[in-house]
Amino acid sequence: MSVATSHRKVAEPRTPLALTKSKLPRWTLPALAAAALAAGCGTGLAAGLDSAVQWGLLAALLFVAATFALTAAVEGVRQAKDRLATSAVWTAFLLAVVPLASLLWETAARGSKVLDGYFLSHSMGTLPDAMPGGGVYHAIIGTLEQVGLAALIAAPLGLLTAIYLVEYGRGRLARTVTFFVDVMTGIPSIVAGLFVLSVWILILGFGPSGFAGAMALAILMMPVVVRSTEEMLKLVPNELREASLALGVPKWRTILRIVLPTSLGGITTGVMLAVARITGETAPVLLLVWGAKTINNNPFDGAQQSLPLYVFQQWQQGSDASYDRAWAAALVLIAFVMVLNLLARGIARWKAPATRR
Repeated sequence: MSVATSHRKVAEPRTPLALTKSKLPRWTLPALAAAALAAGCGTGLAAGLDSAVQWGLLAALLFVAATFALTAAVEGVRQAKDRLATSAVWTAFLLAVVPLASLLWETAARGSKVLDGYFLSHSMGTLPDAMPGGGVYHAIIGTLEQVGLAALIAAPLGLLTAIYLVEYGRGRLARTVTFFVDVMTGIPSIVAGLFVLSVWILILGFGPSGFAGAMALAILMMPVVVRSTEEMLKLVPNELREASLALGVPKWRTILRIVLPTSLGGITTGVMLAVARITGETAPVLLLVWGAKTINNNPFDGAQQSLPLYVFQQWQQGSDASYDRAWAAALVLIAFVMVLNLLARGIARWKAPATRR
């Protein structure tokens, strides 16, 4: 009797343990964000803070603190730490995006005042900078020619350097080249301009020209091309190289027919991003190109204009008309860089290797 009773006691099912804990409703975080925003604005007004950025920082701190405290009380400390990290990441993202969006909005709002077909198809000519009118055509021509020449100089040299470092580089020479590439990556643009100025203009006796500015831009562009190309070449599987060499194909032909086509999309993307990086440089152009109010289609003779230098010079004039032209040229420059980045992303997707499902 006692055995049967004990058997029944063992066989009785136990009450299942709760596998889930309490969770905050989905509307909690948006409600906390709205409350934190209101509290941040109220605190800012009460403290006499005039900047909306300060109100936003206060609201962000209040939101992160309230999210951690409420989640710890309802869901536990472990989940609260996870929510704290997530909230901190999203807050940092928003704090980074807001200035960028504000910059784009301000540039578009002010630059659209004079940005039209006439502005894009005319130069300043003999027009005084204080008067309305004029255009940016000569600066667009100068930027395209200078950046194009810099790309023609830097892209082949950077590509060959990266091929040497990845495929052939061994020993002291490779370490020396790598060291100088790392040094050139962080070189200030004004230093590159001073170097070309001292060698090309002061020592060799050539005058200011778009080509002189292109050489300085090529110095800034080359390490970016080397680093991006080097990383793309390292991503090519060694099995492809070994299979080609096992068939008796020379190494140079393996690089030309196997390695480069495989990494062509990444290399092209790196070159386009390097071009976008040097497009907005002003200091080398100011030292070596000098700027011109008229159209100069010859980059090898005489002063020439460029978009970043045009923005600087127009803003320096200090009149309402020159301010409008500076904002419009800045909008054109941002659009040009944005097109280059979109083109680079398109090429990367187009040349990306197909994945099998």
